[in-house]
Amino acid sequence: MIGEIVTVTVDRAMGTYHPERKDMYYPINYGYIEGVMAPDGEEQDAYILGVSKPVEKFTGKVIAVIHRNDDIEKKLVVAPENMTFSKDEIMGEVLFQERFFDSKVIM
Repeated sequence: MIGEIVTVTVDRAMGTYHPERKDMYYPINYGYIEGVMAPDGEEQDAYILGVSKPVEKFTGKVIAVIHRNDDIEKKLVVAPENMTFSKDEIMGEVLFQERFFDSKVIM
């Protein structure tokens, strides 16, 4: 999916906390791609980078995939079409959640 344009529906906006894990703060927007199913049977999750305010929906380019070696899920990384991030920059942005997994960035 890298390079594809997708629309992310944000269900965990920047500046909010996880609905069940009250100690997990979302410093970036996070949501799902409607109609794209992930291996866990849920719609595909995505991190949104390069947006500095909370949003409800965002259309952008898939710039990377977060592969979890110890989980069935993968997470997409979506950014504005004209923005680029290095693997280290991406991991720095998603570490708030990925620190709990053995993850790597695939570009």
